[in-house]
Amino acid sequence: MASSRAEEVAEVLWELKRAEKLGKFSIIAKRAGFSAGSTGRAMHTTMRTVRRDWPHLQWWRAVQDDGLLEQGCEQVEMLREAGFELQPTDNGIVAVAEFEEHLMNWDEAGQDVVADQDEEAKDEAE
Repeated sequence: MASSRAEEVAEVLWELKRAEKLGKFSIIAKRAGFSAGSTGRAMHTTMRTVRRDWPHLQWWRAVQDDGLLEQGCEQVEMLREAGFELQPTDNGIVAVAEFEEHLMNWDEAGQDVVADQDEEAKDEAE
């Protein structure tokens, strides 16, 4: 049975998928109501549960806060397949290119939803 943390993270991952964005561990954990931990350990544990219980979710959209990944890991391949550009760095580490631009901004996302609803209301009124 999934934990409530995993359920909340699954909801955030669904938001990321719909927006075609990435999310930092610390921000995802905060939105889910817990702390990712100093090294992201709580998020790593939660992500294992999410991957097991909701394999259809795009778990790979949750990334370390620095946007760095180990070369050759499954997440790197999934990000590449989704069209994210990755740049090799030193010591077998890969960075998400233009990382900040790919991150979900929930403030902007909320404003977009309100703007879309306002536009739909105007269309219906006409």
